[in-house]
Amino acid sequence: MKARIIRSDKRVFDCRLEDNHKIVPATALGNLLKGETSLVVGDYVEVEFDSKVNEYKIVSSHPRRNEIFRLQVREHRKRVTAANCDLLIAVTSASMPEYKRGVLDRLLLRAVQWGVDAFVVFNKMDTYLQHPVIDEAKMDENEFHIEYEVARLKNINGVFFEIAAIDSNYKPRFLSNGLAELKQMLQGKTAIVVGQSGVGKSRLISALSDGLVELPSLKISKVGKGSHTTTWSEIVTIGNFELIDSPGMRSISVEDISPDDLIQYFPDLFTYASHCKFTNCKHSEKIPGCAFHPIFQSSNRDSYLLLSRLQSYQRILEEVSSKPDWQKKW
Repeated sequence: MKARIIRSDKRVFDCRLEDNHKIVPATALGNLLKGETSLVVGDYVEVEFDSKVNEYKIVSSHPRRNEIFRLQVREHRKRVTAANCDLLIAVTSASMPEYKRGVLDRLLLRAVQWGVDAFVVFNKMDTYLQHPVIDEAKMDENEFHIEYEVARLKNINGVFFEIAAIDSNYKPRFLSNGLAELKQMLQGKTAIVVGQSGVGKSRLISALSDGLVELPSLKISKVGKGSHTTTWSEIVTIGNFELIDSPGMRSISVEDISPDDLIQYFPDLFTYASHCKFTNCKHSEKIPGCAFHPIFQSSNRDSYLLLSRLQSYQRILEEVSSKPDWQKKW
């Protein structure tokens, strides 16, 4: 019978049976635990009940629609952590911890790499005090202005939400989408929730469930970071949509991404870069022939927004180019 893995622990998997939605523990055959095809949360599998030992066994797996993964460069293989997702929900916060534009850009490039749509949740907006943008050409990457951030990401085909997960009565002040709209757009979907520790991922999941789902990491420490952060991946079912809660991260490493591939994970920049006259151009020089040369020379708002994304790309390019492959490990 068909089932879906909703939580894993080495050889034992909690599976939800498709016909009656019953959750049962099941062990997997050895050949299903090897290499890149090793079973992960989100996989659809076939299970059989073994009456001799009174337990369910996973006997085969279904093809994956997509994979949530990192590349293990030295081993030349992928480390898959989840499968069959529709969306990536990138959670960031207006404060506590400090907003980091570079972290959000890293999460969004993963959505492109994994082939899933991106939802961006600006959380803790009840703490947000808007200040006027003085000079968009000189915006600091950790200076948070919600309307500016949405404008600079307008060409990534993402959807943006303004939320205070701690307050179910919070109404958006700057965007048209809030918690109610997020719930509606998640119907029938499976989404993976990612973001730094402390931004409120678990609190968001609880808010989406109207408080019915309480995860361990809701316990907050004095410094505003989850004092018991999630250390596993599991599927949380809320009505007719599902969320994959992922381990909290204080930094978002992208060292496994090839410098040659990086630009294609910035779809708004790739449109320009594909017309560059220089094959190995890093788009950092204001020289004729580079596709970004006219952008550097321009002083309009759209140019400032695009250059902000280009600066983020350049920082990440420097990061992924800093180590030879033989030094990279995950």
